[in-house]
Amino acid sequence: MNDEDKAARRAFINGLRGEGNDQTIEEAVKAEADAAVKQDDRGWIVRILDQSGASEGDDDVVEEVKGFLDLAHANAFARAYVRDSIERCRVPGAADRDVLESWFAFGENAEVVDAGEEGWKSSTELDDFVSSPATPMERDWRALDPRRLVSDEELAGPPDEDNQDDDEDDEAFVTEIIRRRQQKQ
Repeated sequence: MNDEDKAARRAFINGLRGEGNDQTIEEAVKAEADAAVKQDDRGWIVRILDQSGASEGDDDVVEEVKGFLDLAHANAFARAYVRDSIERCRVPGAADRDVLESWFAFGENAEVVDAGEEGWKSSTELDDFVSSPATPMERDWRALDPRRLVSDEELAGPPDEDNQDDDEDDEAFVTEIIRRRQQKQ
C-alpha cells in the first residue's frame, strides 16, 4: 500500500471515529473508495507465478494480467486462478498433503501487484483449497479475466448500413410474429 492509500485509509478511520473534524464522513468514505481503485491507466495487475521454477528468468513470473478496475476484481481473479491450479493438480484418491505437494511442484500461484495487506494471498486459504474440491464456479477465473471484458461499442455490433434504428425493425418483426400466430388460432 503506497503512502497515498495509507493516508486515505487513515482519513477514513479517523472520520468514522469522529476525529479530524476537517473531513466529513462522506469525504472519508470517498477517500476509502479511492484507495481501492487503482489510479493509473493499467489498473490493478495480477502476477501469475510458476511454482515449479521452470519458467524463464529468476522471478518465476509466467505472465501479468492487467486491466482490473478495482482491487476486489483483482483479488477474486487471483483466488479463482489459484483454486483452478490446485484442482488441476488434484488426482482421484490423493491425500490433501499429496495435492499440496503436487501444487508446489507443478501449480501456479497468483498475487495482486502492489496491493499490500489488502491483496489476496494464497497462503491464507491453501489448507481449505486442498481439503475440499472446488466447484466449477469457484475455479472459473476466465469469467473474471479483464481481457475478456467488452466495451459497449463491441456489444452494439457493427454500425447499421442503412443508418436506421433497429428497435423499430425489431418491434415490427415481433408484431408480425404475433399477428401470424393469432391468425393460426
